[in-house]
Amino acid sequence: MIPNILKKIMEDFQNLPGIGEKTAERLALFLISDMDNDQIEAFSDHLKRLKYEIKTCPVCHMLTDKDICDVCSDHDRDQETIMVVADAKDVFILEKMQSYQGTYHVLGGLIDFSRGITDKDLNIDTLSERIKHTKELIIATNGTVEGEMTAKFLKSLFEDQDLKITRLASGLPVGADLKYADELTLSKAVENRLKY
Repeated sequence: MIPNILKKIMEDFQNLPGIGEKTAERLALFLISDMDNDQIEAFSDHLKRLKYEIKTCPVCHMLTDKDICDVCSDHDRDQETIMVVADAKDVFILEKMQSYQGTYHVLGGLIDFSRGITDKDLNIDTLSERIKHTKELIIATNGTVEGEMTAKFLKSLFEDQDLKITRLASGLPVGADLKYADELTLSKAVENRLKY
């Protein structure tokens, strides 16, 4: 009953994270019923160009459409501070704060032995080169087992350097009620307590 091309578009949408069958159907029907031909052509063109125009910055491994990304080429930013993140999505989230003025380094994942990902699979060699001109390394990996393992590895790798190594604080979010917090969150909140 559903035309084949519409089924294929729905399947394409379902390949995206967080898109289920109903959402995929709604998006596909929106394309065919609410977008005009010019909008669909532009959308199609953008998808085609995405893989050809986006590359990784050779310095920090952030996604960019330039030879060097905007953060690395911005000399007003603190070039002696590097925040290490797992992937490019983390940079996009952190940049929305508009309060961090250092640079980034994208690892391209986290150490995860269960999936066969070791430090050799991450962008650590280029980080080792950048550390030579750095005063502070901020480790901003997730509070998951893999994030903690990667953070500990990075700390052990660089702790002999003349370098301040910090980790993003973790614990209770603003406005949280203690009775709804899990044990790990409470433990991290106590561990990362600040002078008041």
